[in-house]
Amino acid sequence: MSEHTSNVQVFSGLDGRPAYVVMPYADYLAHFKEEEACVPQDVVEKQVLENMSPIAAWRRHLGITQVEMAQRLNMSQGSYAGIEKSQRPHKATLDKVANALGIDVEQLVY
Repeated sequence: MSEHTSNVQVFSGLDGRPAYVVMPYADYLAHFKEEEACVPQDVVEKQVLENMSPIAAWRRHLGITQVEMAQRLNMSQGSYAGIEKSQRPHKATLDKVANALGIDVEQLVY
């Protein structure tokens, strides 16, 4: 964070160096809105451990069915399933999917 916050606590590790920081939640949220978008660990695990595409991992993480996503995108479920399987979706497709999921497109292409 660029400005000093008096409510921040720093805890040192066994080696005496700073290891953890505790701060007000509002400050934490403000910090990450200034930074790049985050990707939850659950989404990353679905990609790595279950070999899902980023789009499929996010959809599953958010508890959305393929049918619901297809409806949000005004397409058939089969067409949407093809998007999830695509190795390199077009930028316009990524923008539409991110919008339908309620996330930033950067969270799909990290």
